[in-house]
Amino acid sequence: MSGRRGPFRSFAISLIQIITIICQVLTEEPRFAEPIPNVTVALGRDASLPCVVEHLGTYKVAWIHIDRQMILTIHRHVITRLARFSVSHDNAMTWLLHVSQVQQEDRGYYMCQVNTNPMISQVGYLQVVVPPNILDEESTQSVVAVRENQNTSLVCKADGFPTPKIMWRREDGQPISVDRRKKVTVYEGDTLSLQRISRTEMGAYLCIATNAVPPSVSKRIIVDVEFSPMIWVPNQLVGAPAGTDVTVDCHTEAHPRAISYWVYDNVMVLPTKKYAINTEENSYRAHMKLTVRNLQGGDFGNYRCISKNSLGETEGSIRLYEIPMPSTSPKATEMKSNANKESTRSLQCWRQSFLAIVILVQIDILTDFVICF
Repeated sequence: MSGRRGPFRSFAISLIQIITIICQVLTEEPRFAEPIPNVTVALGRDASLPCVVEHLGTYKVAWIHIDRQMILTIHRHVITRLARFSVSHDNAMTWLLHVSQVQQEDRGYYMCQVNTNPMISQVGYLQVVVPPNILDEESTQSVVAVRENQNTSLVCKADGFPTPKIMWRREDGQPISVDRRKKVTVYEGDTLSLQRISRTEMGAYLCIATNAVPPSVSKRIIVDVEFSPMIWVPNQLVGAPAGTDVTVDCHTEAHPRAISYWVYDNVMVLPTKKYAINTEENSYRAHMKLTVRNLQGGDFGNYRCISKNSLGETEGSIRLYEIPMPSTSPKATEMKSNANKESTRSLQCWRQSFLAIVILVQIDILTDFVICF
């Protein structure tokens, strides 16, 4: 009898152990299998936050936006009226909160909560980054005019997240003068101060905003430095012979752009068969050229180059005078050739004279011989 009870007792113990394990499994409380990761997303993109729960059983998962104190979802149901939020479950342990077309107000802490007693929860952070954007209404206008030797400031404001960094460069690559004491290729700061600005600082300045969120943006600001015209004459006295062509020139600097022209004998010179006028411009500089063709007596005299703009006018004077036509001198090679020819002729004459003397002597000797006989 006792032998039969042994196997039965072992079976009963095993059955009790199995039932105990099943009960433990059925009664085990939910727990989080892993933390919610912090997620970074660019403005306007989609984002997802995962919440992984083991042994959920009949309990339910809820998502809450802590910063807005807003219940978003409970189990499979969306509670918020914001259509950009949704929830999905992979039929295992993961509950995903989806945020489409993320906006800046979506930034903050999100709580995944399980309705146990006491309640369990964990928190993750959604970071929304925003590419830089230059605020035109708070920045300097695209074109700035300032008188030479005056002070001016260029302002460039931008928003974004993280806060953008502002850098200034000159479009032509030239350095920027800072406080008239040093020059830099790149200047950092939203305000660029230009002290006692000169004409060499005229041009396009680029304000560049960057915060490591692509794309970077820039604003182009044109700085016009205004000053009255100046003229430089390379040669104030120019000589040329009659019948030739001659070109006189002047260099001018002015901004705003100047009206430049030539005057001779108190009359404006216009392009004709007699006169050719050419002006080469580069930024605020100009090179004026006047060509007078086939110079005659009435073309010599005083020529004036005049430049004027809204800030003033100036002129330069060039005196054109006549010089004699240079004479043509014989070439050295020709002189050498003529000398050789003269030397050859002298030698030939000497030979001919010598032969003549010999012949005469022979004739005289022959005559004396005949007489003797």
